[in-house]
Amino acid sequence: MSLFQAQGLVKRFGGLVATDNVSIAVEPGEIHALIGPNGAGKSTLVNLISGLLPLDAGRLELDGVDLTALPPHQRVRAGLSRCFQVTSVFKGDSVRSNLLLAAQAHAGSSFRFLSRRAGEQTLMETALGLAEKVGLSDVLDRTAGTLPHGVQRKLDVALALAARPKLLLLDEPMAGMGPEDSLQMVALIEKLRAEAAILLIEHDMDAVFQLADRISVLVYGKVLTSGDAEHVKGHPEVQAVYLGTEATA
Repeated sequence: MSLFQAQGLVKRFGGLVATDNVSIAVEPGEIHALIGPNGAGKSTLVNLISGLLPLDAGRLELDGVDLTALPPHQRVRAGLSRCFQVTSVFKGDSVRSNLLLAAQAHAGSSFRFLSRRAGEQTLMETALGLAEKVGLSDVLDRTAGTLPHGVQRKLDVALALAARPKLLLLDEPMAGMGPEDSLQMVALIEKLRAEAAILLIEHDMDAVFQLADRISVLVYGKVLTSGDAEHVKGHPEVQAVYLGTEATA
């Protein structure tokens, strides 16, 4: 049985069917990429999965737990964590404080004693472990908002990992990055498959083809095809609607 299953997802906005009976699955340890042209319905689909939009029809299940009717915070508790397209960190706080707050939130510690959080050894160890996982150990005392975009994206990923997810949704993690930062993010995502299964939404096709075990192509709210990189590269309809003629070469 798949770790995660989305079955027959439908979302309508008036007369527009943004998500049209979409079904996808993610296996344990898998990186499953979701690609498609602008307006294909990728953001709507991810918002349905994470609970920011209600379903009109369909079912969501993660590791045997029915997520369909759960609000976003309960989906996080069930093992679903998400990084958004726009980096969401506390820009005025240090990297260390960001990580401590995330560790504290998911450990269930009281927020009445924020001044003592740095003294709680378990939380500190968790924060330092998160920093090490994503390569932030050398910037712990830097203010998050002063860091380069690529480093802030790593912090965003670390905050999502604090929830100890079973499935990690990465929504265009390479957006706005230069070549060097993109390479570092690809290496990080490859490393993270040991932590959680990953549903990756990304426009950087080099990264998608390098990382993904399986790729689903979304067009006009429907899954056009799903398969490995070679299958998707060679699919004539994918070339026509998304990859373009250069993909053939």
